Amino acid sequence: MSTSIRSRTKSNSRSISSNLSLNSQPHPLPPTTTKSSNWFTLSDKETAAIVISIAWKALLAQAYHSTDFEVHRNWLAITYSLPLSKWYYDTTSEWTLDYPPFFAFFERFLSLFAYIVDPQIVRLDNLGYDSATVVGFQRASVIVSELVLAAAVFQWARRSQKPDYPTAFIIAVSILFHPALMIVDNIHFQYNGFLSGIFLWSVVAARESNMYLCAALFAALLNFKHIFIYLAPPYFIFLLRRHCFDAKGSFQFDRVLELGAIVIGVFALSFGPFVLVGGPSQLAQIFSRLFPFQRGLNHAYWAANVWALVSAADRVLVKYLIKRGWPIAPEALTSASRGLIGETTFGVLPPITPLTTFSLTLGFILVFLVKLWFDPSYRRFVDCLTLSAMTSFLFGWHVHEKAVLLFLIPLGLTAVEDNHHLRAFIIASTAGIYGLFPLLIKSAESPIKVLYSLIWGFVVFKALRRVVYRPLPNLFSFLVNLAESVYLWGFLALHLYVSLIHPMLFSTRTPFPDFYSSGLSEAAASCSSELTDSLMDNLTSSCIVPVVSAVSGGGGGGGGGGGGSEGDQSTLEFLPLMLTSVYCAVGVVWAWLRLSWVYL
Repeated sequence: MSTSIRSRTKSNSRSISSNLSLNSQPHPLPPTTTKSSNWFTLSDKETAAIVISIAWKALLAQAYHSTDFEVHRNWLAITYSLPLSKWYYDTTSEWTLDYPPFFAFFERFLSLFAYIVDPQIVRLDNLGYDSATVVGFQRASVIVSELVLAAAVFQWARRSQKPDYPTAFIIAVSILFHPALMIVDNIHFQYNGFLSGIFLWSVVAARESNMYLCAALFAALLNFKHIFIYLAPPYFIFLLRRHCFDAKGSFQFDRVLELGAIVIGVFALSFGPFVLVGGPSQLAQIFSRLFPFQRGLNHAYWAANVWALVSAADRVLVKYLIKRGWPIAPEALTSASRGLIGETTFGVLPPITPLTTFSLTLGFILVFLVKLWFDPSYRRFVDCLTLSAMTSFLFGWHVHEKAVLLFLIPLGLTAVEDNHHLRAFIIASTAGIYGLFPLLIKSAESPIKVLYSLIWGFVVFKALRRVVYRPLPNLFSFLVNLAESVYLWGFLALHLYVSLIHPMLFSTRTPFPDFYSSGLSEAAASCSSELTDSLMDNLTSSCIVPVVSAVSGGGGGGGGGGGGSEGDQSTLEFLPLMLTSVYCAVGVVWAWLRLSWVYL
């Protein structure tokens, strides 16, 4: 008996000393317990999850798809039909190639199979080709590419110590079936699941202290889609602190050279072929496509970020001052702060410049990086990735609503760390997913996006709540939790208004139109089809007029009231979209504040 106690005491003391050593020495990571010997060996549960995922997404093949579908078809044609040196110069279509070289090579790889399926797919002059074969092929390419994500999340779950494997498996499945990915990839059409898989593989490599693989995968990810550049600062600090300082805190310059050689090698593989066939001018051309700075502060449909709140506040002030007889600049009345495409001009509030957004984004990220520098743990790293992604979304210039995926995916990895993380996960996920609803502009997809998101949220949130310890609330935490609950229930009221009440009150077209296909959306869609990226800041009057008409009531629509009431009725056509952006922005900002408080 005493021997057993001594044995356990020695074991516990060794464990404690080991933990203290690991906490004081940032370089090594604790060993992990593998649930499966190989990443490609699937358990029955994992196989079932993948099969169900594929079957469900295949059912969505005939659903609505956006202009992004033609964008990627045209990229198949560009990479198949043209020599490498002309890929980033071609302007046959308005949907020019504007992703980094690795994604162009990915499209080239897909084009080889596309030609076998239907040679018409890769014809450069076959603009708008929308046959059953191209729909089936491109839908299938998304589903197959998402197997990279499936392998990554299951590998993460197998090697998870906190949370335990059963909980980690729930999180893995929740990411694989995420409504945001379904909306953006499997209906709207993009390849974010594939890219998120590469991202998560780099996170898994970081957790396992495989810093070389981590650096290589993230460098490759940047060469697939450059939006991930917002996550580069946390990667840089984490790799520098965890790998380039030894256990005694001494700087290891040779390790910096090794990591640098890996990153440079990846970029050389990406950009090198273009330089070889076209010279240095190819680099300038590629970067001009990757970073078109001519766009305005807001996307046509405001992303749920800080600038949506600022733009909405400006619109309220403009309305108030006009009624009070104050003069307002004419350009402010037809600005993108009313949901239009192009430059954003505020009528009352001071203008926001790219330098302002860059400074705010960089400033907040630097605060998070300081904490990561002094505590370069894996958990701190994932939190820093999430907060950096949220910061870029909230304060960035011309942010697309689809950029929520940048933080929704890593946010799930830490959802059960504590009650603060769980509450932030629930609020950010709800706001982020609902903020994507306007992407699906057809009424037929409304039941899918609503019911699927509700089922996903009910199952995932309920399962994760069971494993997270919730401390007894004090008065302040009780009031905060109550306010959060009221906010979440508010989405029901918001959806009822934008989908039923507003169309009944203001629509002159049909009694129950889907508000996403209103006159503004139709005008904006016809406008966007006439634009190229290089002309985003120089819209022609033929493009501006129909959008302004949809907002101001100048184009059609019969109406019976007096002039003032008719104008007021028409200008409210953007109101549902504005309310959606603003309400979702409140949730994302609050989740960011909650996570920031815990992180710092």
